[in-house]
Amino acid sequence: MQLTDTQRAIHAFIAERIEADGFAPSQVEIARAFGFKGVRAAQYHLDALEAAGVIERRPGRARSLRLVRLPEGPRQLPLPANDDALHLPVLGQVAAGVPIGADIGSDQVLLLDRALFSPRPDYLLKVKGDSMRDEGIFDGDLIGVHRTREARNGQIVIARIDDEITVKLLKISQGRVRLLPRNPDYPPIEVRPGQDFAIEGLYCGLVRPNA
Repeated sequence: MQLTDTQRAIHAFIAERIEADGFAPSQVEIARAFGFKGVRAAQYHLDALEAAGVIERRPGRARSLRLVRLPEGPRQLPLPANDDALHLPVLGQVAAGVPIGADIGSDQVLLLDRALFSPRPDYLLKVKGDSMRDEGIFDGDLIGVHRTREARNGQIVIARIDDEITVKLLKISQGRVRLLPRNPDYPPIEVRPGQDFAIEGLYCGLVRPNA
């Protein structure tokens, strides 16, 4: 059975959480990590992974996911010299420009030095566009994302707007929420009342694969 990019990314995410925590993520945690609106989408992808024979579930038991096969073909950067290493999946792309669709996945998993990031990231996103260039974030960079729903004014955030993902500077003023680029060629994004808006995480550092 052919897996989609999103399903391969979920497979990698499950492997990463089992390695980090000692147990599998819940369906709710998977839904949150991938920006799904509910657990039904996570359930659908888990059904596909089970049908493909890469995971196994035990009915009626919480966190009963078990890996039958590890994610295939992980691409790794050189192993850090110390033992303080992070095993991070690349879960998709994030726009540094016009927001792009969130349902983009990857089977890429990297082993990186913990010292590259602050705070500790949960996953990586590949940057598309140059709207954050004045922050030193360029097209093709892999940015670390610390998963959180809260952020302060002036922090660089990964935000979801109507099922699209973007990285921008958060500006909150007089009840208005704006997402500011760090490149004068791009306009700010104004979050309008009624839009489906959420903070997905904080930017916490980057790696430049071709550097």
